[in-house]
Amino acid sequence: MVFHWDICAGGRGLPGWAGPVRARVPGSGGNPGTPQNPRDPPTPPRCLLQEEPQPPALDIPVARLTVSYSRSSGPGGQNVNKVNSKAEVRFHLASADWIPEAVRQKMALMHRNKINRAGELIVTSEESRYQMRNLAICLEKIRTMVTEAIEKPKVVSKETTQQLIERVEKMNRERLRQKKIHSAIKQSRKADFD
Repeated sequence: MVFHWDICAGGRGLPGWAGPVRARVPGSGGNPGTPQNPRDPPTPPRCLLQEEPQPPALDIPVARLTVSYSRSSGPGGQNVNKVNSKAEVRFHLASADWIPEAVRQKMALMHRNKINRAGELIVTSEESRYQMRNLAICLEKIRTMVTEAIEKPKVVSKETTQQLIERVEKMNRERLRQKKIHSAIKQSRKADFD
């Protein structure tokens, strides 16, 4: 039996790591164990099917990052005590010319608790037992930070704002009406001892 290896997107910009790899049997349509009609065209693997278009991935120059490894915290037995699997990636945010200036300024505001006094943005990961996976997770966190900083806030129109205000006022009126009804019911239960 021959296996094909589908390499899914992940760990881009990281030399020596191609991302998660899935084995599949030819003719199985990407899902191991599910039969496929021989007349049907072969379906591409799930990692190639994407419902929504994603923006192009940020190309992070790994040579410009300072990467260090240390011992991870938490449970894990002797593996935690022996292996430096926690990855820490840091870079000087103000001089990172691979990120646009406006995005750098917004990132400095959004993630000021992750920036040290030297102006370095520090990203860590200890989710995995493997150094390379933790490094890939750190790079993905950096990509997510940049993507969040690039996104522009949605502008709400005056009509939408007015509708929201009316809806809240209506909900408050209904809530007060229900409170009055509930209060009247409770008042009617009280016995008069005079």
